[in-house]
Amino acid sequence: MKKWVAAVAVLAATGVQAENYKPSTETIRAHISFLADDSMRGREAATQEYDIAAAYVASRFIEYGLTPAGDAGSFLQKVPMTTFTPSKGSIALTPRGGAAVPLIFGDDYVPAGTPLPQVKLDAPLVFAGFGVSAPGYKHDDYKGLDVKGKIVVVLFGAPKWFQGEERAHYGNAVTKRQLAAARGAAGIITVYTPTREKVLPFARLKGSFDSAGMTWTDKAGKPWFPAPSAPPIATVGLAGAEKLFAGAPATVSQLMAAAESATAVPMPRFALPLRAAVALENKVGTGVSSNVAGVIPGSDPKLKDEVVVLSAHLDHEGVGPAVNGDTIYNGAMDNASGIATMLEVAKGFQQDGVKPKRTVMFLAVTAEEKGLVGADYFAQNPTVPKAGIVANVNLDMPILIHDFTDVVAYGGDRSTIGGAVKRAAEGLGLALAADPSPDQGIFTRSDHYRFVQQGVPSVFLKTGPGNGGAEADRVFRATRYHRPNDDLAQGINYAAAARFAAVNYAVARELADVAERPRWNKGDFFGTTFKGFGAE
Repeated sequence: MKKWVAAVAVLAATGVQAENYKPSTETIRAHISFLADDSMRGREAATQEYDIAAAYVASRFIEYGLTPAGDAGSFLQKVPMTTFTPSKGSIALTPRGGAAVPLIFGDDYVPAGTPLPQVKLDAPLVFAGFGVSAPGYKHDDYKGLDVKGKIVVVLFGAPKWFQGEERAHYGNAVTKRQLAAARGAAGIITVYTPTREKVLPFARLKGSFDSAGMTWTDKAGKPWFPAPSAPPIATVGLAGAEKLFAGAPATVSQLMAAAESATAVPMPRFALPLRAAVALENKVGTGVSSNVAGVIPGSDPKLKDEVVVLSAHLDHEGVGPAVNGDTIYNGAMDNASGIATMLEVAKGFQQDGVKPKRTVMFLAVTAEEKGLVGADYFAQNPTVPKAGIVANVNLDMPILIHDFTDVVAYGGDRSTIGGAVKRAAEGLGLALAADPSPDQGIFTRSDHYRFVQQGVPSVFLKTGPGNGGAEADRVFRATRYHRPNDDLAQGINYAAAARFAAVNYAVARELADVAERPRWNKGDFFGTTFKGFGAE
């Protein structure tokens, strides 16, 4: 009972009476049970089961009194897709004056899928460190390198001495590709590091390399594919790196030692004494999936055109390789839990009975698992005026298997949204924790980042590391993340889920009603990079 009293107190601090809203464990259980049932076959984007999940969310929006905010007066925003499935392809390395040495699929490399039917290259290789140019850190991996017409080889991630969230931005694959293309490179190969191997073992890439990739298609019928002149070619593991750097001025162990350093250790960049002959093919097709969007219209004449977006991804990985005889990747925690939280918050606004001053949008997005595709489509093609979107709060894979005592707001200290999260957490007797795993680059890996790239102040909320949360997260990622056993049998703590919904409701309510619109902190890296409100 005390936690609900605390929730009422924190909401009352924003001028709202919340006695009528108490998150329901049974409603949350019902949402997760439906979305993560085997009959939904993992809700892969652009499948019939995903469409059923989208219809389910739309029906709940109707039940909770939301107004349609999709296409043509509906709750659905259709997302036209280009699909692509890679073949194994071939990559052969030829040293100066020597015989060609093939890289072995699965052992040395896994090909990158792209919406290009073919990628055929025969070009020299150049090693460009992490492939990062970061003026604020006085770091430029391309300084003094000629990469025009050449294949750039880069290490996964970015220097460890960069600030964690900025490191995630610079380590983003698209950011690196755009840099390489701007310098005339013909393609890019990414090499694993020991840190990346710990997060996602290279051996796991082989089993899912040929799952269909997706990107959204523009009005002209072209796939959204930044920097097509420097396409991604492959990811190379630590074993393949030995072949890639054979005869190079530095050994793999030397390069990896520099890459793993937490200080600014100089890393050599150099032309490799090799050429690479690349022949890759992709089976390219089309498809359609949907975002689901509903709004609670704002009640304040001066603020109603400003929109606070709560987002969560509805898709998961569908049917995949069998693990212990199970092929259905249910996605209960990732991300039926986030969708259930979002729906419970929508119900909270209905139960509370007080209209928000700003418009609040609830957005279930598609194809997050394909590269944040649905969120990117919405952020660039919103169903409300883009200038009116003032904040995004994203919910993705809260670990709801323990009695959490803190929350993490990725990006919270970059805008005034962080203060709202802190007040909401403390009002429920919870702490606000820092990013517990900066090496994983989480700030760029979920849907909020697509809003960040459009200049919108955004946070990504998760349960935190306290009271066993760090171990719960570690075990989940090691044993259930993107596996079939992320299902309904894993012991979901529905009381914790209700508490998480209460935090998110309090955050959404404050953002909807506070007098000043959310703003980036002055001079913030992401705010200035993407020209967001308040940063200049």
